Amino acid sequence: MGLKLESVVPWGRSLKEYICMFALTPTDLQSRILDCAGGPASFNAEMIQQGYSVISCDPIYQFTVSDIAQRIQQTYPVIVEGVTTHQEKYVWQEIKSPTELGQVRMNAMTQFLDDFPLGLEQGRYRTASLPVLDFQPRQFDLALCSHFLFTYSEHLSYDFHREAIATLCQVATEVRIFPLLTLSGEISPYLQPLIEHLTKQGYLVTIQSVLYEFQKGGNQMLQICHGA
Repeated sequence: MGLKLESVVPWGRSLKEYICMFALTPTDLQSRILDCAGGPASFNAEMIQQGYSVISCDPIYQFTVSDIAQRIQQTYPVIVEGVTTHQEKYVWQEIKSPTELGQVRMNAMTQFLDDFPLGLEQGRYRTASLPVLDFQPRQFDLALCSHFLFTYSEHLSYDFHREAIATLCQVATEVRIFPLLTLSGEISPYLQPLIEHLTKQGYLVTIQSVLYEFQKGGNQMLQICHGA
């Protein structure tokens, strides 16, 4: 069964946020990057504007720019209202209020929408969804996955996570996943079992603190590297 747009809740983040979420260095930005489950983030658009290279993949890219824009308009006020209701779950430091959060996210999503048609034509946006990706082994130096794996642990099984991470490790030399919390704000129950599994597979696995925290306690990413 294909993805239905009415089941998607688009919410885009910026290059600045990606740099903080994934502790991206200037050297990282120059590498071959896969943004997996990128959604309507402006990361790809901003990277290209600055002369870098990135491929983003997400099942939402099968839809037209007008369809995605319409879905953003439908869900945007609902998300902002939900955040307003549960403000105590978030850290209001870099972003000061739910209203400002909405503006920041909408700015990122607008940049995405403006870039999407050209990026699709250039092959920078690919319709694909975990746990299966149609890329070559080690095609990328770095695979990033934001607010998907671990975040939706209540909806996606341990086996899905294991297969998805195995796929990311196949197509990229290094994988970074952020955050490690579920939507309810708890550490994913899959985190430790997956660390043990990946370590047994010979990967170098670390939990790294980052300079980004919006969801309370959500300031860590999982870093997975191929062993020697």
